Amino acid sequence: MATLSLKNLHKSFGRGNIPVNDLSLDVDEGEFLTLLGPSGCGKSTILRLIAGLDQPTRGEIRIGGKPMERVPPGDRNIAMVFQSYALYPHMTVRENIASGLKLRKASQATIRERVTSAAALLGLNSLLDRKPANLSGGQRQRVALGRALVRNPDVFLGDEPLSNLDALLREQVRAELKQLFAQRQAPVVYVTHDQTEAMTLSSRVAVLYEGHLQQLDPPERIYAYPANRFVASFIGSPQMNLLTLPCQGPMAQLGRTAIPLPDRAISPQVVLGIRPEQIGLAQPDSPLTVAGEVFLVENLGMGNLISVKLDGEATTLRALLPPEARWEGDRVTLALPANSLHWFHADTGERLPDSRH
Repeated sequence: MATLSLKNLHKSFGRGNIPVNDLSLDVDEGEFLTLLGPSGCGKSTILRLIAGLDQPTRGEIRIGGKPMERVPPGDRNIAMVFQSYALYPHMTVRENIASGLKLRKASQATIRERVTSAAALLGLNSLLDRKPANLSGGQRQRVALGRALVRNPDVFLGDEPLSNLDALLREQVRAELKQLFAQRQAPVVYVTHDQTEAMTLSSRVAVLYEGHLQQLDPPERIYAYPANRFVASFIGSPQMNLLTLPCQGPMAQLGRTAIPLPDRAISPQVVLGIRPEQIGLAQPDSPLTVAGEVFLVENLGMGNLISVKLDGEATTLRALLPPEARWEGDRVTLALPANSLHWFHADTGERLPDSRH
């Protein structure tokens, strides 16, 4: 069974430059794991360590239970798809797809069978005799995927393979990728800074920041229960509202509104998080409401993102309201659903316990 295991993986390029810091995780057969985070968080370095292009300072990498530290990159049976297509311009599509198999001295019958199968799967049959210069960006990316698929690798690695495609084509290829890898049993480790890719493609997402693993969970749990303030701020578009509030005992104060805490406060302040799409216009029976002045309206097509300066606060709250929502003048009263509130420690940023966890 193909599996990937990283244990206490650490990579240092010198004092103060530690892109990977004590990372441990397992990727099972057939699982699609996405490494997600901002630039410089260690995503690509982890991929290079798995591929053998860099060596870890310490820690273990195992594929199928076998240690990889002393195994050269060419002997790891890993297929990698890069941000750049890295196709040979003088070769046809057929020759590009077959190039890795030829290097491994596969038989002509095996090469023919696998190239034919990959081309059919990726819709490349009519393009096999063309060269890369005569292909579109999406077609070139399919050729790069085909070259990886024919290897029948133990692990697939993807380093932002869709980032060079335009938005419409990226959406199309993303849907194809999800179906494609669902038919394979090898684990997939995929690097991106695009949270839409991570949320739609992944079995699990590893959120990284400054070399540290922040949260490792299925995408729906990361969205619903972010482990800390960084994850809460990074996941979601529009970005989650994060408001630092004074508190006393069982209550936090947002402007003129007192909000019950999930647990008794352990410091003078807490951070309240709520996603703009979970805020609505207040109704007569809304139990928790805040009011303020609307000073900015952004039409996003699917709805209006409004920015509100709350009464009694130098605080802005953003709400994503449906396009048919209406309010009078520049004033609005918003409802904050209790089951959509997230609470974080003001100092450490860690999530506070609550009944929904």
